[in-house]
Amino acid sequence: MWKTIYLTQEWLNNLQEELRSLKEEKRIEIAEKLKEAISFWDLSENAEYEEARNEQAQVEKRIADLEEQLKDVELIDETENHDKVTMGSQVTIESVDGGEVQSYKIVGSTEANILAETPMISNESPVGKALLGKKVGDKVKVNAPAGKFEYKVTEIV
Repeated sequence: MWKTIYLTQEWLNNLQEELRSLKEEKRIEIAEKLKEAISFWDLSENAEYEEARNEQAQVEKRIADLEEQLKDVELIDETENHDKVTMGSQVTIESVDGGEVQSYKIVGSTEANILAETPMISNESPVGKALLGKKVGDKVKVNAPAGKFEYKVTEIV
């Protein structure tokens, strides 16, 4: 059972396009592979048939997962005011100890990507949780797997 999934409109569009592609294109492609493999007759020792069946199972599982996820989506309003950190905010923080500056966008867990141009962290991550609701100038203490950290919020976009 899935929980509510928080997504930006862009990410929702990506997931919907992936689902459409799997249903309307990939299923047809696999059906053709199965049809061709079946034409080789002996299915007991037919590697092409087994490969196509495995691919079909993976695609059907992904379709089912996407459909289930998309049942309970809440869009992140990226136009909200920037007085405090909310879902969709881009926030810049500075380490209280060393002055290291980092910027993150707060997104839902399915959209998180620390390697993006502007790293996207989950609202469920230690840093994401600590930042939600904070304002510029607020300090936050974060208990992360790598240790304890303290940051100051310097900008919210």
